[in-house]
Amino acid sequence: MGDIGITLLLVAALFVILGSGVWIGLTLSGVAWIGMQLFSSRPAGDAMAVTIWGSASSWTLTALPLFVWMGEILFRTRLSQDMFRGLAPWMQALPGRLLHVNVAGCAIFAAVSGSSAATCATIGKMSLLELKRRGYPEGISIGSLAGAGTLGLLIPPSIIMIVYGVTAEVSIAQLFIAGVLPGVMLALLFSGYLVVWALRNPQLVPPADARLSLGAKLKESRHLIPVIALIVAVLGSIYGGIATATEAAAIGVVGALAISGAQGSLTWQTFKDSLLGGTRLYCMIALILAGAAFLTLSMGYIGLPRHLAEWIATLGLTQWQLLAALALFYILLGCFLDGISMVVLTMGVILPTIQKAGIDPLWFGIFVVLVVEMAQITPPVGFNLFVLQGMTRREIGWIARVTMPFFWLMVLAVGLIYVFPQIVSFLPAQMRS
Repeated sequence: MGDIGITLLLVAALFVILGSGVWIGLTLSGVAWIGMQLFSSRPAGDAMAVTIWGSASSWTLTALPLFVWMGEILFRTRLSQDMFRGLAPWMQALPGRLLHVNVAGCAIFAAVSGSSAATCATIGKMSLLELKRRGYPEGISIGSLAGAGTLGLLIPPSIIMIVYGVTAEVSIAQLFIAGVLPGVMLALLFSGYLVVWALRNPQLVPPADARLSLGAKLKESRHLIPVIALIVAVLGSIYGGIATATEAAAIGVVGALAISGAQGSLTWQTFKDSLLGGTRLYCMIALILAGAAFLTLSMGYIGLPRHLAEWIATLGLTQWQLLAALALFYILLGCFLDGISMVVLTMGVILPTIQKAGIDPLWFGIFVVLVVEMAQITPPVGFNLFVLQGMTRREIGWIARVTMPFFWLMVLAVGLIYVFPQIVSFLPAQMRS
């Protein structure tokens, strides 16, 4: 059987097993076992045991459960209320007023969360009720929250960056710092759209609250101190060379526990809920990573990644054509799989292709995160859409429609980092020097 036949057989097996309801991690392992057993000479059982143990015992991966736990702890605090109180007075003068709290709040919480869904849910807990109470249109309120929630993937620390770093063997600290400027750029694009929307629809924007003096604004801003301190502790320790990503994650957990304790929300029940919630999410991710590691090994023995890279090279695609094709591929894949599954499932095949095309794996990591962000708000499996559907009880199609302008802003962001790759590479270059 030729390479095309083997590929079609394995892809068919993947979708059949997935469609039968088997967990993604077990599906990946099963397809890898089929490929290795049928098309290579190495015993599949031995390879599976060695690969899964090697994947599960990676020291680099220990940052992941700690960052997940940190986000779970903060999700159970009153951080969202405090952030709204601290940000709202400064947003009143901008066109669109308190709608910008969605963007600024998500950008700040993203810097201590790492999860898009957690960012969306945490900020939405407070902002949606407040915006509705003050008379802001529901469509733009929910759309801006769904779009801005995706910043949880791009602004470090990011769970999906850790996953990409482990699978692509790229420095996680370098990925983290590479995501800062693109994250800020995307937040500014979102806020810029809200300004344009408000200027075009001034009758839909409720009047400003009573004006506060500078002193009163600064007093309200004290509510931002805990989260800003945690951001400085976590990211500052990485960028300052004081701690590795794993050590910074441990600092983040201690800081999150301290904030929760100071706010009075740290009880035995919330501690236990956060620990169990973090454990469940990490176990799901770890199982997917283990299955993907075995699938990558299996495809390596069969030779599919090398043959695919050689075939793509014969097509004579330019870099931008290749990236456009990959972006479309990931957006379509995002209609069926979550972001982490998309990354670990495809990296074994995609990485040799992009390396052969001369694309920097660090830059490609940010590109992938941006494209996966788009998948977070595309039905039917857009995680942010599910989160907002649960919070608002609106139809998922309606939520996707009001979120569409922010999807196109992400497309613009991908174009900008392609035309100006320095947006990604500038800060990592400074860190190396």
